Amino acid sequence: MFAIIMAGGSGTRFWPLSREKMPKQLLNICGDDTLIQQTVGRILPLIDRDNVFIVTNQALADDINSQLKEKFGGSWDNSFIIEPEARNTALAIGLAALHFERIDPDSTMAVLSADHAIQRGEAFLDLLRMAGETAQNDYLVTLGIVPTRPETGYGYIKAGKELIARSSSQTTNGSKPTAHGGVYRVDAFVEKPDRATAETYLAKGGYFWNSGMFVWKTKTLLQEIEKHAPALHNGLVEIRNNIGTDRESDTVREVFKKLQPLSIDYAVMEKTGRAAVIPADIGWSDVGSWTALDDVVVRDRSGNIKTGNVIDMGCSDSIIYAEKRLVAAIGLKDMVVVDTPDATLVCPKEQAQEVKAVVAELKKKNAEEHLTHRTVHRQWGSYTVLETGDRYKIKRIVVHPGAKLSHQMHHHRSEHWVVVAGTARVTSGDKIYNVHTNESTYIPISAKHRLENPGKVPLQIIEVQNGEYLGEDDIVRFDDDYKRHENNKRRPLPEVKKSS
Repeated sequence: MFAIIMAGGSGTRFWPLSREKMPKQLLNICGDDTLIQQTVGRILPLIDRDNVFIVTNQALADDINSQLKEKFGGSWDNSFIIEPEARNTALAIGLAALHFERIDPDSTMAVLSADHAIQRGEAFLDLLRMAGETAQNDYLVTLGIVPTRPETGYGYIKAGKELIARSSSQTTNGSKPTAHGGVYRVDAFVEKPDRATAETYLAKGGYFWNSGMFVWKTKTLLQEIEKHAPALHNGLVEIRNNIGTDRESDTVREVFKKLQPLSIDYAVMEKTGRAAVIPADIGWSDVGSWTALDDVVVRDRSGNIKTGNVIDMGCSDSIIYAEKRLVAAIGLKDMVVVDTPDATLVCPKEQAQEVKAVVAELKKKNAEEHLTHRTVHRQWGSYTVLETGDRYKIKRIVVHPGAKLSHQMHHHRSEHWVVVAGTARVTSGDKIYNVHTNESTYIPISAKHRLENPGKVPLQIIEVQNGEYLGEDDIVRFDDDYKRHENNKRRPLPEVKKSS
């Protein structure tokens, strides 16, 4: 079995903690590991790491790569399938299917999300095994989450005739699908219901939350795409014909640009006669908004979830998140309070879904608060924007021992560096020299330069930028330990390992 993990989302409903360049799948939301680390770690007992691939955009690939290396070691450089732009799930899944087709035409693929929380990991792996076996009969299998409440935020799957019986040791409830196993034909995919309809689904049984997790034979999926989504099929054929040529990357970009965004549900699953559902009782949450934490994080005696520098006086059933700054909350009930260095969210829990409207407003105003945090983590360390003004920006930069930034230049800004801790090794033009604590140096506009930490303690510098344009995209890289200077050359599909 191969796995693709869909990791290109922006997680707007988790703002202000989640940002476009640091979305929720990269955050430690419910545990010590990030959601992407949890997702990969969850499936490694079943799927070999060489068969795990991440579908994402170029901007997120480097950060995900860094997190996977940090957690699991080894190289993940050849584990990325790059989307040139977001076009919903159908085209991204089809692109991954082309890759698996090249590796093994008879392969089975599991489609998973990078930002789901699953509490019962062993039960989840058992269901993936069952789904893999079912897929060998040319079914397109989805995991339907057993509902625990009349949820209006999810689509539903209506289960029909039982296709593969449950074992005799499992309890039964007539012919009604339950949480105890079995495989059922999908009767219908149902849009998000109102509350009264959701309550009816819960009472009747046989309806499951649409998890967006799938298992199928690669060959079967591509056949069903050809049958039910001809425009998508034609685009995939165009890509297939150019894989391995100089036209591959350009062809992928062209196909992504011209095709309409389609979900895999709409393109295939709602139309195929081969859809099957397996009921899944696995402690699942899509961590879709702040209120989803109630399902995956332990609450205190008053029903609160508190993180960071918080003083709570008489609050109940609330979520209060703080970083370095103190947050004092008095008498709150059913509220969400999230404080970060550059933005604060306060809203009732019942309106937590509306956070995405705030992000939309920030995008309209071209405000940086929807894009990135003041502190940005990189493989070499981090930088924090301390102040921005007319023609200047002040940063604090921290470089890990032994790490170095790329050899680079800027067209529009000069930089002054003051070392406040550690020793900096500086390349500026053709000169290489050390700068010690309480010393400084100057990097002129257009000078090729590099910052490195040769020591055994973190290097900290204060950087003052001056210039007419101070955007992070004013960087020309000539050499980089993390290969970011090669990003524009990265192919959408990884190289296929040839058997000896």
